[in-house]
Amino acid sequence: MRKQKGFSLIELLIVVAIILIIAAIAIPNLLRAKIAANESSAAASIRSIVTANIEYNTSYPAVGFAATLPVLGPADATCSAGPASTNACIIDLVLAGGTKSGYTLSSTGQASAGVNTQFTASAVPTTWNSTGVKAFCANEDGVVRFYAPTAQPSNVTTDATCNGGSFAPMQ
Repeated sequence: MRKQKGFSLIELLIVVAIILIIAAIAIPNLLRAKIAANESSAAASIRSIVTANIEYNTSYPAVGFAATLPVLGPADATCSAGPASTNACIIDLVLAGGTKSGYTLSSTGQASAGVNTQFTASAVPTTWNSTGVKAFCANEDGVVRFYAPTAQPSNVTTDATCNGGSFAPMQ
């Protein structure tokens, strides 16, 4: 009788089982790491939007803070028309588009006597519990706040919502 070369079916099944066990351990950690990276990007995006709104308010005092997020960005990818109160070219096109790293971003100005004297910027997960589990907001005081809802949150559009209730300042 000749000696067989190769692996037996049992040996192959054991190797496949070991690979599946390793994958079962590694994949949830990978997803948690991706969510943490998305949340970090969202918090940084909120900081950028706050800085852009303050710069916009300084550049266009008759308007106040930007009414919406796209106003802070360019009209096109290169900002060829130059900055204006309708497209200030302060943030990039991706951030002004309102979706970045699995988060939906917004910035809403609140008018008083025709001038936006306040604004609220927010970032909520595009798909809750998949792209992120925390919501973020900030307003003209520059403090980034967060909370971890139990279901898909909606965009924060007022100072009262961001400053009170469930949101806590980031440490």
